[in-house]
Amino acid sequence: MRTIAAILLLGLLSACSTLPAMNCKANEQPEVQDTMYFGAGSTNGIVTNAEWANFLAGTITPRFPQGLTVLDASGQWLSANGKLSHEATHVLQIVHPNDDHNDKLVAEIISAYTMQFKQESVLRVTVNACVSF
Repeated sequence: MRTIAAILLLGLLSACSTLPAMNCKANEQPEVQDTMYFGAGSTNGIVTNAEWANFLAGTITPRFPQGLTVLDASGQWLSANGKLSHEATHVLQIVHPNDDHNDKLVAEIISAYTMQFKQESVLRVTVNACVSF
């Protein structure tokens, strides 16, 4: 009896972790929108516009040549040492299929930025979306 109860409980818990299917209209397709926030402050100083442009051209664009959006913004965040930091930020939005390949490409971009510019982190926000062109 305990075994059956344990199996039922595991089944219920696994169902909770599944995202609901997207209900897109007939002319739309389900995709993912990733928004990443790249702080321009660095332990090496400020990430210059030229450095960002080179990173965009050499690291991001080859992974997502089909298109992306970049916005410049001002941001603030609380660092691991408890200090409130204000800095220029590059916001990157990419819409792509929800699959392991594209997830890996986004992770590579974040890893490359944190290593190249000595960043503590890059904020990534992922949402399901219905898209049409």
